[in-house]
This record gives sequence, C-alpha cells and structure tokens, in this order.
Amino acid sequence: MQPPRLSITVVAYRTGRALMERAIASLAQAVALAREAGEISAATLYLVDNGPADDLADAQRVSELFSGCGAVEVLQGHGNVGYGTANNLVLPRLDSDLHLVMNPDVELDRDAIAAAAGVLRNDASIGAVAPSVREDHGTNGHLCKRYPSPWVLFLRGFAPQFLRSRFAATLDAYEMRELPADRITAPIPLASGCFLLVRTDIFRRLGGFDPRFFMYFEDYDLSLRIGREARIAYAPQARIAHHGGEASRKGLRHIAWFTRSAWRFFALHGWNLP
Repeated sequence: MQPPRLSITVVAYRTGRALMERAIASLAQAVALAREAGEISAATLYLVDNGPADDLADAQRVSELFSGCGAVEVLQGHGNVGYGTANNLVLPRLDSDLHLVMNPDVELDRDAIAAAAGVLRNDASIGAVAPSVREDHGTNGHLCKRYPSPWVLFLRGFAPQFLRSRFAATLDAYEMRELPADRITAPIPLASGCFLLVRTDIFRRLGGFDPRFFMYFEDYDLSLRIGREARIAYAPQARIAHHGGEASRKGLRHIAWFTRSAWRFFALHGWNLP
C-alpha cells in the first residue's frame, strides 16, 4: 500500500524572514526524512499569507527551501481573515490523506513528521497527533490540555507569579504535566494548533476550524470536535520547538482577541465540561 499523501498549511501574518526560513527549512528536512522512512509519499505545502498583498516578499525563498519535497502554493491578497479562516481556505484544495496544521514560529525535529505519521498508521482509532515541545527558554512546554475553567485561564495568562505559584497544582493538572515522556498517550482532551497532524478526511468533514474564532481557542474547539469522532494522541517522540508567546505578552489587541474567543468557547461548549 502506498504511504499516505501529506498536505501542510502554514498561516503567516507579517512573519519575520528569519523565523519563517527556520520553520520551512525544518519542515523540509522532516518531510524528506518521513518520505525516506516510508511514512508519507507526496507532500504539498500551502503558505497562507494574512498580511498585505505584497507583504510576503519571500514566497520564492519558501519555495526554494521546500523544493525537492513537494509542491508549494501561496495564497495571499485576502487580508487578515483570522487564523482559523485562513487555514480553511485550503479545504477545497486538499487532496491528501494526512494534513498538518503548523505555525510559522515552530521548528521541527527531523523525525517529527515520521513519528507522528507512524502513530496514525499504527492505530486507526487515532484521528490526530500532538507533539512534545521545547520552549525558547529551553524547558519543556505543554501543548496538551485538560478542559479549562475561566479561573485557570486567568491564572495561566494574566496572574502574577506569586498567585501562579500558590495554585501550581491546579495549573499542572490543566497542562497535563503528568504525561509520560516515553510513550504515546490517548485520548487527549485538547491539543494546540501550533502543530497538529490530523487525518484529512476528518479535518474536511468537520469543516476545518470554526471561523467564528478569529484567533485563540479555535484549536480547542477543533480538538473537542475531533474527539467526538476519533482519539487525539500525544506522541512525545514527535518533537518540535516553539518560539511563540502567550497572549498577555503580545499587547492589548491580543488580550482582547483572547478574551473574546474564550467567552465564545465557553458559550459553545459549556463552562465546566468534564
């Protein structure tokens, strides 16, 4: 049987050239290794630019970095339509078996895609895979989460350090810090959208991300909807580095987006879903 075809969407908005090049270069290496390992066959990269029409001047450089791995298609000129809607622009174009949603501020270990694709190959009950992550300061991050409460979100995003320390056990439980580093864990309630490998048929059937979320919580919403059809797995052997920051550190506009999306998320799914 032929290995699955892979599609990738990277949504950019005024992404710095150096950051983008690091992301795409690592992606190209990971795709090449996955092909060599027989975990994927063809690959197509969709670069969706939410910036001004002429903002992504380095599209040619992205194509060069990904050359030899597969086709590159650039979508731009639609403006800043939000993260979820931008990802959904590729839905009519997808002709793949596996689809990777990836941020331009991540770097992949060389075997990240092969490891994640292998999890999906070995277990038909799994519909999506989340990786392990290293943050900029060198510590392990936590992309898998339990269902949040407003209090947990406040603690994690906005509370001063002394208050976070006092409720460290609560935050640890939310961030699923007990996940083992040496084996796959499933099901996972919620997974980050900075790197999520999902079966394309599930992603398409669900209509991708809910466009009502401009930014933030669209990945949590998608996780819950995937979880009704299949299991989400945490695969620690699939490793990435994440150079992003929390909403509270990005200014008032991001705080407003975060707050609005959190309210919508709880309104849709409940304030205390077990």
